[in-house]
Amino acid sequence: TQNLPPGLEYLNQLDQIIIHQQVELLEAILGRETSSKYEIKNHLGQRVYFAVEENGCFDRKLCSPLRSFTIRIADNSGREVIRVIRPLRCNSCCFPCFLQELEVQSPPGTIAGYVVQNWDPFLPKFTIQNQSKEDVLKIIGPYATCGCFDDVDFEVKALNEMTTIGKISKYWSGFVNNVFTNTANFGIQVPVDLDVRIKAVMIGACFLIDLMFFENSLDGL
Repeated sequence: TQNLPPGLEYLNQLDQIIIHQQVELLEAILGRETSSKYEIKNHLGQRVYFAVEENGCFDRKLCSPLRSFTIRIADNSGREVIRVIRPLRCNSCCFPCFLQELEVQSPPGTIAGYVVQNWDPFLPKFTIQNQSKEDVLKIIGPYATCGCFDDVDFEVKALNEMTTIGKISKYWSGFVNNVFTNTANFGIQVPVDLDVRIKAVMIGACFLIDLMFFENSLDGL
């Protein structure tokens, strides 16, 4: 634990992480996109971190799920411990170029790892990389991500894509709740002994998956 990035010590104990978007009243009533805010909790519902998305109104209005952002994640004392940076990239399944990439820093200014989209004509696929850009894990989503009242699972796999070690899940929280309050709940399940830096990268992957697949659906943000 002495070598852990400051603020990530608590992740060392977790094998399940819940990410809950805080409902913005103005956005719920007027339908205007506002900066997203999140609570990151343990399996008991206790808040571990909170997160705020930073970008411009232009990005949120015109670029929507493709928008660039910086998400600052702070602990309960207000200290920023993780920074997630997403540049503006392409979101086309037809061309394997300029696909999604996301950088995770912890502490801010120090690379913890990356999330890199892999081109596939049928399935959502991503690679989790460490700070040296070495491949560590794979994330493979389902063919359809609409949910239809069921949870949507993105499986976390070993590099051979044969062994499943965890998952990122979009939790269905009710049709009325999703449509009228525009909220979302996600869960991350990983081995408890996974490197805390990679756990931080998995949180970043969750934000990327949310924007790519659930931003404009009734299931998601």
